[in-house]
Amino acid sequence: MCSILGVFDLRQGADLTPLRPLALSLSARQRHRGPDWSGVYTHAQCLLVHERLAIVDPAGGAQPLLSADGALALAVNGEIYNHRELERALTVPYDFQSGSDCEVINALYRQEGADGIARLNGIYAFALWDAAQARFLIARDPMGVCPLYWGHDADGRLWVASEMKALARHCADVAAFPPGHVYDSRVGAAVRFHDRPWRDHAVTQGVSVEPATLRAGFEAAVHRQLMTDVPYGVLLSGGLDSSLVAACAARFARQRVEDDDRGEAWWPRLHSFAIGLAGSPDLAAAEVAAKALGTVHHGYTYRFEEGLDALPDVIRHIESYDVTTVRASTPMYLLARRIKAMGVKMVLSGEGSDEIFGGYLYFHKAPDARAFHDETVRKLDALHLYDCLRANKAMMAWGVEARVPFLDLEFLDLAMSMDARHKMAGPGRMEKAVLREAFEGVLPHEILWRQKEQFSDGVGYGWIDGLKAHAETYVSDAMLAQAPLRFPVNPPQTKEAYWYRDLFEREFPGEACARTIPGGKSIACSSPAAIAWDPAFAAAADPSGRAVAGVHLAAT
Repeated sequence: MCSILGVFDLRQGADLTPLRPLALSLSARQRHRGPDWSGVYTHAQCLLVHERLAIVDPAGGAQPLLSADGALALAVNGEIYNHRELERALTVPYDFQSGSDCEVINALYRQEGADGIARLNGIYAFALWDAAQARFLIARDPMGVCPLYWGHDADGRLWVASEMKALARHCADVAAFPPGHVYDSRVGAAVRFHDRPWRDHAVTQGVSVEPATLRAGFEAAVHRQLMTDVPYGVLLSGGLDSSLVAACAARFARQRVEDDDRGEAWWPRLHSFAIGLAGSPDLAAAEVAAKALGTVHHGYTYRFEEGLDALPDVIRHIESYDVTTVRASTPMYLLARRIKAMGVKMVLSGEGSDEIFGGYLYFHKAPDARAFHDETVRKLDALHLYDCLRANKAMMAWGVEARVPFLDLEFLDLAMSMDARHKMAGPGRMEKAVLREAFEGVLPHEILWRQKEQFSDGVGYGWIDGLKAHAETYVSDAMLAQAPLRFPVNPPQTKEAYWYRDLFEREFPGEACARTIPGGKSIACSSPAAIAWDPAFAAAADPSGRAVAGVHLAAT
């Protein structure tokens, strides 16, 4: 994982060379993502800057990646998990210049143009320049795991960067680049390259997936994402999702597989990491899971005041004022610093499972399978604005890459092809039961069947309660009443939301930045549409899972 920055100007007579110092200074604002090396490519119509976090081929693989003839220049933030398979399937010869998994993007472009992007299975955001054709591509992975922003400067040049902070004060129209899309300068518009039949509920009706098939599919996803040449670990909150990721990773680590074909490094002992306030539910559950799995476990505690002190930096890094995102990002940001100090550069995490399997507690109120399915699709579409944003930016604030096996494209196609009636929760059936049943016997019973705790709840209920109490002292009733005048885009509805928005505006002023974060009511991380599932939701709307009365064991 790294950061990229690019600027393009296809007008006749363009000369971007004088902008090199500016591009370097803007790229430096996101250098925390790539502390290992910086690279620059300069052309009259294109500038590319890359800040590298070396995970695969650390000795080589410096970017931007150039083709042998120098005509192609590629800056990538990401990992391509199926690069070996793609390389073997090439029909147009390409002379690889590095051991980087990302260079296959150049080869696919040479062979298929922009169409080749749809064959990538990975997490990525990239800018590719073709000097011979004065043409460029910009693309982002289908789930938006890797962040990407774009906008225009006052002279009409197109800029692109991994984080908004590099463009916020330079491009008045800065916006998030849409996941699963490619911008080809020949076309002049962002075009979706990733679309799936399972988005339509009717296509999934009557489809079942055997537990053994579901389990094998997820294990394969974890195996693919263990592609690394540096020490790695797992985030282990003690919840179902992170524990399943850890269980699969621990199994492969114990095998110490020597797989020359994939070129992987298999580290002999797996380290796991958790964080919470003293006495938090997650810390206790993580200890149980780690002991059962045999990981080298590191459970860290933080004090409320430490989280409070970190909030301005957290919001600057995650580039969001969404309440749930800020709540959950803060302990993750603190944990990332600890992980970095351990010398670990990559971790596996459990994001995506709740969106695929309807794991949030409000899904208990889904009226039917169609509503359930449609909400999972809405949640997946928005992941790049919430959990993917949090996991990526909170970790990358300290140069730690987070990978998310549940969002592996092959596994996603398998799990989302299933009729939602098999996923539904309700009286006598726990959320994500279909996933729990597939892994029966892999985890201790109390972990496999632990109720869903959102990360911001699981680190300790005192965290959210303390934030709300502090907001009461920071924001007056009069300030909240005037919120629509100060913040016309997505005006905050609570004092806590106002507080986060104030901190956000200091770093990211202007309506364009504010519009990168969606608004609307939510209960327990629901989309606004799901509020209609229960009349009580509208009155009790809060992003905490404890807001779902009658479902959460510690409902407020």
